[in-house]
Amino acid sequence: MNTKIIGNEGENRASDYLLSKGYAIIERNWRTKGGEIDIIADKNDTLVFVEVKTLPNGTLDMIQRELNNQKRQRIIKTSKRFLLKHREYNNSYVRFDVIVIDMPGLEPVYHIENAFSE
Repeated sequence: MNTKIIGNEGENRASDYLLSKGYAIIERNWRTKGGEIDIIADKNDTLVFVEVKTLPNGTLDMIQRELNNQKRQRIIKTSKRFLLKHREYNNSYVRFDVIVIDMPGLEPVYHIENAFSE
């Protein structure tokens, strides 16, 4: 399987996981010129921007490299564009989560809440 198919399957599993935990999925693969948010979800007046990493051969070091400062800043910038277009969420608390799929040594779907902040 190519990485796009693996990534899509990981995002499907992450969405199913979030739904099972009471989140509402607002958007998937929300894109601007500058970036993409894998999943945007809402729960209890908290708007959650989720980065999904499917890493069947991954390590903790790999997650840190994948989510370097540049990548985090791109996600934050993209989330601000989303909020400008969707003012109905202006009173929501904003959180940045990471969901890791299939990484050895972790749960099959491993959810890191508040993985980073602005």
